[in-house]
Amino acid sequence: MNIGIRINITTLLHIVEALGILSFACSGFIEARRKDMDIVGVFTVAFITAFGGGTLRDLLLDRRPLFWVEHHEYTLMVFIVALVATPILPHLRSGLSEKIIIIADTVGLGVFSVAGTSLAVDAGMPVFVCVMMGVITGIFGGVLRDVICNEIPLVFRRGHLYATCSFAGCWTFLVLDWLPVSQAVAVGSSVFVTCALRYLSVRFDLKLPG
Repeated sequence: MNIGIRINITTLLHIVEALGILSFACSGFIEARRKDMDIVGVFTVAFITAFGGGTLRDLLLDRRPLFWVEHHEYTLMVFIVALVATPILPHLRSGLSEKIIIIADTVGLGVFSVAGTSLAVDAGMPVFVCVMMGVITGIFGGVLRDVICNEIPLVFRRGHLYATCSFAGCWTFLVLDWLPVSQAVAVGSSVFVTCALRYLSVRFDLKLPG
């Protein structure tokens, strides 16, 4: 029974990870097109956005091979979506593009934060380190995207809450993981908390004090 439960948990985390990759890749696609990059630039920015946070997490946790090397279908998925999306992106209205970036960033932040925290827990890391691994996984791809696109990284601007939402979601996962609830409930609830806080911060212009 334990083997079956473990397989289900592993499958769930792979699904969560794939969703996060697609979400962050979408934000990378749109940001690259806003900078008028060609398909090589679009794919490169999407790749770095999708895999940057998870790569840093794997390096810090000394996990080999890196998650996108072990699951090479992730890179193929981003490549195929880049081919499909590149001719469509120039036709998106500016306002719509901005909304898509916010939504994609929010979903990616939620699912990658939880995935990073879960992997750190499995690696036996201390509680606070688990949280920081989740935050790093959630925000670092976006940081690299903004740096490459010559923007001040979103997480460093005095704008709507971002890393704070990831931080809260990671703690939510750890608390629920400690309680007698299923892994699916812990993952789903933690992603929801992160995304809901991010939505509320944008909707009501919530910011940290200067």
